[in-house]
Amino acid sequence: MSIRVRKFEEKDMESMVSIWNEVVEEGVAYPQLDLLDEKTGPALFGRQTYCGVAEEMDSGEILGLYILHPNNVGRCGHISNASYAVKSSARGKHIGELLVKDSLVQGKSCGFRILQFNAVVRTNRAACHLYEKLGFKKLGVIPGGFLMKDGHYEDICPYYREL
Repeated sequence: MSIRVRKFEEKDMESMVSIWNEVVEEGVAYPQLDLLDEKTGPALFGRQTYCGVAEEMDSGEILGLYILHPNNVGRCGHISNASYAVKSSARGKHIGELLVKDSLVQGKSCGFRILQFNAVVRTNRAACHLYEKLGFKKLGVIPGGFLMKDGHYEDICPYYREL
């Protein structure tokens, strides 16, 4: 399977909304509760600094995506934040790693100096392992910072990396 990460195009929107909603519905990684639709999806993705998609080259299927945007404003506006989503049927194929690596390049080219993740769920071991492998530093643990879909609270870990 040959996969490339590229800037999203309008034709990707339906797949992007579907992948995003899949992660939201799982309730173990994204803080959002509301699903996207044909109006809120384009609004969300359109207001980002950059959106990338992972595309399977032969079929054109979108397998994952990321959004990149400022983490804060003003004097902290040089710090970016990103969220990643991989279609469940495509997980375990290092697509997340391709997305994170691309976001590092795009973040720097957009003028950001740091990429920070505010709320990586501690039980998301694949994400934690990937971020540490790519040189992100864990800032600590926020006990019970994430409400899981089943109603229990899980710890979150902020991470950052200079670009």
